[in-house]
Amino acid sequence: MRFKTASSPHTTPVSSVNVIMRKVLMAMIPGTAATAYFFGWGVLINICLACVVAISSETLMLYLRKRPMKPYLSDNSALLTACLLAMALPQLAPWWLTVIAVSSAIILGKHLYGGLGFNPFNPAMVGYVIVIISFPKEMTQWVPPAVAGYSQLGFLETLQVIFAGSIPAGMSWDSITMATPLDTMKTQLGLELSINDIHQHKVYGPMFSSVSGVGWEWINGLFLAGGLWLAYKRIIDWRIPAGLLGMLFLLSNSFALYDYSSFTPPTFQLFSGGIMLAAFFIATDPVTASTTIRGRWIFGAGIGFFIFVIRTWGSYPDGIAFAVLLMNMTAPLLDYYTMPRTFGHHWSEFPGHHKKEPEE
Repeated sequence: MRFKTASSPHTTPVSSVNVIMRKVLMAMIPGTAATAYFFGWGVLINICLACVVAISSETLMLYLRKRPMKPYLSDNSALLTACLLAMALPQLAPWWLTVIAVSSAIILGKHLYGGLGFNPFNPAMVGYVIVIISFPKEMTQWVPPAVAGYSQLGFLETLQVIFAGSIPAGMSWDSITMATPLDTMKTQLGLELSINDIHQHKVYGPMFSSVSGVGWEWINGLFLAGGLWLAYKRIIDWRIPAGLLGMLFLLSNSFALYDYSSFTPPTFQLFSGGIMLAAFFIATDPVTASTTIRGRWIFGAGIGFFIFVIRTWGSYPDGIAFAVLLMNMTAPLLDYYTMPRTFGHHWSEFPGHHKKEPEE
């Protein structure tokens, strides 16, 4: 049997940025396909538009910064940012909203700090927060799932709504858009309806399944499968999603046990909105996350904590973007205080720490 060996410093890296980004994009395909199945053509149109804007913005910034085009455009990082952001935007978001969100993510969230590897905040979440704060009305144009019995738009009709802003004849905004299950649940609980009342309501009931919102359990399940594949391939560190999902489960289960009629169960929290997308594809960004073992546990748990707090008591139905950005700010501090001990040395021996003199 013949073995192929290599010795440093000539060892070939296991994965380049291009390969890693491509594998992450591949892992997103099942969840993205399920989202398009349940919510229509707007998902794919948003992705295509976002990718065009991302590549254009990346090219512009590389030209202005006098950086070589080919190595940066071929690393797929801009495409990944575009796809993540497109999945987070409403399916019928107007075209200009996608342009603002994606260009802000690339220009402000990424290149403003020096490009890939230097940005302290997740670029996709920067773009999302900018548009959700600036254009809250346009960020509510979500379509109902295909299995809920609501009006569905064809490809040309979806293009008409996104690019022309006009509704097909015989339809209204109320017939083609609706609040998300998270938003509906939060609003109705605020009106003092119990969870059982919401599920049995003739208007709101059909949008909920026994697990979460209709369709969302399949979408999150497939993103979970893609994320587990990435963790198996060691493309991402499993500790961050484990900390995020574990904290969200712990908090939601504790409050649900305290008052089941007013707090949603863990299954609803874990399989609603973009939780699995956030846990495995957004929070695990190696540039903006913590890099130490203990720091990654804390980083993920912190995101899960803020998601639950914002979902339960905040002004927004889902707090993923805000939670990620808040923990991005803590990543350098986490790395500093959770740095593993260098073999053979105590932390007090490093510069900046006063070494205690031995007593005589």
